[in-house]
Amino acid sequence: MTGMTAPDTSYPPAGNPRLGLRERKKIKTREAIRSATYALVEEQGYDATTVEQIAERAEVSPSTVFRYFPTKEDIVLTDEYDPLMLEELRARPADEPWPDSLRHVMHQAVQLGMKEPLRVSRLRTRLMAEVPAVRSRMLESMSATGRMLCQAIGERTGRDPDSLEVRVYAMSIIGGLMETSMYWAENDHEADFDALVDRALNVIGHGLPPENH
Repeated sequence: MTGMTAPDTSYPPAGNPRLGLRERKKIKTREAIRSATYALVEEQGYDATTVEQIAERAEVSPSTVFRYFPTKEDIVLTDEYDPLMLEELRARPADEPWPDSLRHVMHQAVQLGMKEPLRVSRLRTRLMAEVPAVRSRMLESMSATGRMLCQAIGERTGRDPDSLEVRVYAMSIIGGLMETSMYWAENDHEADFDALVDRALNVIGHGLPPENH
């Protein structure tokens, strides 16, 4: 979740020991497609990489690629962490202050996302920042993630998940995390991403801090 990207609710929960052969094959295929994409992009760039090349490298058909990922951009953006993050949010103690719950879950999501190899996390966020097609698709996907977060906020706070206030608050979180990912990439991934998320959450919760002089 380096950027709260498009959720894939078809993916089974991580670490599930009861996965059947069919689900394990699906996971293996998805990983092969992703790995092929990242390798090709590193070798020749995003625009030069075609779905046909990805399919050949992953040893699947182009139709299989599209069955798992509707667009090439989705291969870069789709992750399985958003649904897990929302489950974690629902599981927080009912008496825990909402900002504390949110901060805990955001950091959990970052830790999940960082289980990817660092080069992959850096590549994904660099493509978000540099490739217009990826950035455009990311903006499209934000609405789906935002709706999921609205529902979780409504359940936790007792508010109407379709109210303007909840929708604005949810999208401020989504947008803030997206900008955090972009900032990380634009500054050569030098900062600690977890610390950047803390800074973003501080702004969301308290507004702009006094400017340092």
